[in-house]
Amino acid sequence: MSKAPIAIIGTGIAGLSAARTLHEAGQAVHLFDKSRGSGGRMASKRSDAGSLDLGAQYFTTRDRRFSETVRQWQTQGWVDQWSPNLFQASEGQLRPSADEQLRWVGAPTMSAITRGLLGELPVTFNCRITEVFRGERFWTLVDANGASHGPFSQVVIAAPAPQAAALLSAAPKLAAVAASVAMEPTWAVALGFATPLDTTLEACFVQDDALDWVARNRSKPGRDGDFDTWVLHGTSHWSRQHVDLPKEAVTERLLGAFAELIDCVVPAPEFTVAHRWLYARPAQGHEWNALADGGLGLYACGDWCLSGRVEGAWLSGQEAARRLLENL
Repeated sequence: MSKAPIAIIGTGIAGLSAARTLHEAGQAVHLFDKSRGSGGRMASKRSDAGSLDLGAQYFTTRDRRFSETVRQWQTQGWVDQWSPNLFQASEGQLRPSADEQLRWVGAPTMSAITRGLLGELPVTFNCRITEVFRGERFWTLVDANGASHGPFSQVVIAAPAPQAAALLSAAPKLAAVAASVAMEPTWAVALGFATPLDTTLEACFVQDDALDWVARNRSKPGRDGDFDTWVLHGTSHWSRQHVDLPKEAVTERLLGAFAELIDCVVPAPEFTVAHRWLYARPAQGHEWNALADGGLGLYACGDWCLSGRVEGAWLSGQEAARRLLENL
């Protein structure tokens, strides 16, 4: 085992994928996250109507290794299949979707997956790391309050590309690669209705100026509650154009688009929640798997290193851990 633990910055799927692999290989790890809990874009937001999936809505599997892992998660009760009554909409016309791919969701919330992966691993939440530097032998992390954390033998940065670039200054080539990644924003809005909307639609891919996706939260396994809750996602283009729009204006615009789309009367919601994902997804896929400077002991991983999908984040974390172990 290393003389000092390995620091992992970020507790989304990529960071936790790396953390579990390193832990199972006998390495001591310590995780850091700027949020109050694990998950990143897989996190669920608490509301008056229970937990809401405002970020990742579901995920699919293509890679054999990830498929096997998801089946293990299912056995552990962390995930379940979601087969919504799926529609697609274009030019104002709703029609059933022929898309039959298998979709998975965390159960009873998306964050159940990252909570399960985190388990009893040591973690420091509410801690935004702003600097990573290496002394003669070990790494030290500095947080936004000026406090130092360390020493660490290696560092894995599992954050969105723009944030990773700022933390990779000790490895300029890696920093330049991360800085080259364009990330797209997404506005997310949740709506809660006291009376269920009179529609069979449970999810919908939308081809609209503002609206990209609609999901009935209660149609997912384990999502019970007193309200009929819906999650709306804005398109990347519209979200980018209106990235600094006040939440009230975003809610009004996406609610209006939803009311025009849905095949029933939409009353005023009992409550609304809006959240801006500034780095929701990479603008395009890449084939880096993970970034590594084995000599320094500095690594970076995330969905932006691959496909931008949940599966890509998990695979990237696996690759970062593999390369790190090879270099010990």
